[in-house]
Amino acid sequence: MGFNEEYKKACGDVMAELEKTLLAVDPEQLERLRDEILAADQVFFVGVGRVMLALQCICKRLAHLGIRAHYVGEITEPAITKDDLLIVGSGSGASLFPLGIAKKARAAVDCRIVHIGSNPNSEMKEIADFMVRIPVRTKFYLEDEIDSCQPMTSLFEQSVLLLGDILAKMIIEEKGLDMKSLWQYHANLE
Repeated sequence: MGFNEEYKKACGDVMAELEKTLLAVDPEQLERLRDEILAADQVFFVGVGRVMLALQCICKRLAHLGIRAHYVGEITEPAITKDDLLIVGSGSGASLFPLGIAKKARAAVDCRIVHIGSNPNSEMKEIADFMVRIPVRTKFYLEDEIDSCQPMTSLFEQSVLLLGDILAKMIIEEKGLDMKSLWQYHANLE
């Protein structure tokens, strides 16, 4: 098999995994997340590694929709309050920094907390108000996880990003936003 055929096969494999994964996410959990985002005064995100990068993309996209969105640790991060939402991204639900931030948010201001992850039985279960489960392969190899041909947790990180963009599209439709008007929130010092 030549490179062209290998590439097409790899594309097909990845796209099939993403479709299977996105369709396996519970729409009721996503609807609840959308409602929490729209009800919050501000939305904060926390994660590490490639999950952090996916969450930063979602944070930026929500800002483009006029939502006050922040990433924990950014230089201009404001104080979180009880009227805000913290979205914690961690496939395992055991990543030290996101878990610690969730605990601190719960103790300090008791804001709403949502866990986006794969492992429904992690310590996050006791902290988060609810979970949006992306049921893909984690380092724990749980029995009901969707397997992947991709390295490590690539499927989880890709799914987090795509779910964020899907939610943004649904928020645009829910609020009846004009796509052209969204450019007013886009960076213009580029």
